[in-house]
Amino acid sequence: MGSVKLRWFVVWMLFIATGLSFLDRQVLSIAIIEIEKAFGLTDVEYGWVNTSFLVGYALMFTLGGWLIDRYGGKIGLAASVGVWSVANVLHGIMTGFHQMAAFRFLLGVGEGGCFPGAAKAVNEWFDKKERALANGIAIGGSAIGAVIAPPLTIWISSAHGWRWSFVIPGLIGIVWVILWLLLPNRHRRAAPRADVENPVEHRVFPLAHLIKIKEVRAFIVIRFLLDPVLYFLMFWIPKYLSAERGVSYEAIGNLFWIPFLALGISNILGGWLSDGLINRLGFSVDRGRKTVMGMAALLTMVAPAIAFVSSVELAVCLMSLVTFAHGFWITNYITSIADTFGAAATSTVVGLSGTAGALSALVVNPLIGWVVTSMGYTPLWIASGVMYPLGFLILVLFIRQIGTLRPAWVNGRREV
Repeated sequence: MGSVKLRWFVVWMLFIATGLSFLDRQVLSIAIIEIEKAFGLTDVEYGWVNTSFLVGYALMFTLGGWLIDRYGGKIGLAASVGVWSVANVLHGIMTGFHQMAAFRFLLGVGEGGCFPGAAKAVNEWFDKKERALANGIAIGGSAIGAVIAPPLTIWISSAHGWRWSFVIPGLIGIVWVILWLLLPNRHRRAAPRADVENPVEHRVFPLAHLIKIKEVRAFIVIRFLLDPVLYFLMFWIPKYLSAERGVSYEAIGNLFWIPFLALGISNILGGWLSDGLINRLGFSVDRGRKTVMGMAALLTMVAPAIAFVSSVELAVCLMSLVTFAHGFWITNYITSIADTFGAAATSTVVGLSGTAGALSALVVNPLIGWVVTSMGYTPLWIASGVMYPLGFLILVLFIRQIGTLRPAWVNGRREV
């Protein structure tokens, strides 16, 4: 396989990995109806099961990114997919609440390394002129996984029982790990990268050093603010459509996949557009990434209108526009981290920001329930339309130049 074909084969392997990540984490939310009947699980216990996943996910996002920066994307991602695939298979033999919580925690531990590992692999194989498109494809798998999870889980459960809805995707993940490990390392087969990066990029930085960097803190704060919007869309759209719009359970199943298909398409399109601005129109890396992220922030401002439109179909279209904007944003956000920190700290900074997002979800999800109960959904749609412009403002003010590894970072001087 030629070097160019090999690089893009790697990207599509990453697409499958992130797709499996979202598929595997969503199986429980669909199979839980049957599992509750089998185990007599209460809503409180189910809440603790979800919390155990988020705790493992939050912890390993940072630790996994830190380890991946030290051992490379190939080994790191293989370990990540391997751990969560084994955890998924173990769900198929669980017999009660405590095992479910333990296996869910292990699933979170494995999945915490997925996106830092994917970002690291893209950084290892692609230069800045192609990196956004490669990241968009890699990240786009997650949305497609979310789209296919409901029908696939229902089909497997109906044909073979709910336990196999965990076992079969888990076994596919183990096969993926074997194929991934058979791929050659980048330096053996890939063409030389066009951007000859500063040798300091290959220095490994401790977490304490990175936290002192102003840009790192800005990336973390942005993710802390914005991830709750996506979690709100993922966890609360079905309840909103049922409670506020009177949509039936069957009709929700026919509508819920549309916003996530829009997300998957925009992950890829956002990377292609950003790279196009740089390669074809001569934009700098900084201007290209920020232009697309600014467009995304503007698009999300339609979110408050969701509360006021009369048509269910129009409301779903507006939700899809918000998830479409998020795809533009997250692809260029992760690519901007890779552009800025390179081989030195891409996975670690992606991991730190991912942990911030997961912790934010732990805090905000109970708050969302209180807001819905006391004030309805309108304040949440308004907040969803405000957060991305706020995130973009922080990006512009505190990350002045995407794509530059500055000497002050290497020398350990504190940035404020």
